[in-house]
Amino acid sequence: MRNPSEQNYIQQLSIDCVIFGYQEKQLKVLVPKLNFKGDFWALPAGFIYQDEGIDQAARRILEERTGIRDIYLDQFRVFGNTERSNLSFMERLIELNHEILGDKSLNRKEFEWVTRRFVSIGYYALVDINKVIPQKHDIDETIDWYPIRNLPPMIMDHHEIVENALETLRRNLDEKLIAFNLLPETFTMKEVQELYEAIYDKPFARNNFQKKILDLNVLERLEKKFTGAANKAPYLYRFQMS
Repeated sequence: MRNPSEQNYIQQLSIDCVIFGYQEKQLKVLVPKLNFKGDFWALPAGFIYQDEGIDQAARRILEERTGIRDIYLDQFRVFGNTERSNLSFMERLIELNHEILGDKSLNRKEFEWVTRRFVSIGYYALVDINKVIPQKHDIDETIDWYPIRNLPPMIMDHHEIVENALETLRRNLDEKLIAFNLLPETFTMKEVQELYEAIYDKPFARNNFQKKILDLNVLERLEKKFTGAANKAPYLYRFQMS
């Protein structure tokens, strides 16, 4: 793995990605754990090449992490507080892994490159979790899905980034009709309601919710879902853009 300072990256600019998936009635986030002593989790992230567009870089990072290309992606905020830096995280990581990494002074150039103040562009992505094959990087011990309300302790401001992504997702849910990116191709109305309840972390009245969704006029009703009791079987739907 080449050192970041040796590559043609834009300095002090990064991308952090919040990858949302939905499974077992829970909204989840894809989070890698770094392969070092200590509990270090971080959002999927990366840098931007000098000759690469920002959206292009985000899609490259997401494809590297999910194994899929067809991803709903939205830029939601820039994080750039003056104190935003990897310094304390890197010092702690080196302290716990001295025998692996050695004295940071042995590679002062690289240490200084990654611990400068970084401005990060936040993106969130919505994926069908069943299509994703999470991809580890060289420095990852694991990469896995975690429920939004039970995330591991992440480095720097990554919890704040997730909270901002969730707030933006909630604001955009109906206006941009994006919730269906988290579902398989066909689904029942109950499954749509359960998804909304997971995103908003609150229940909805069944009749009012169903009317609201149907009034959007973006669903095509298909055959009934086979359950062994045809008279009680729910209809299947799929999303269609007009």
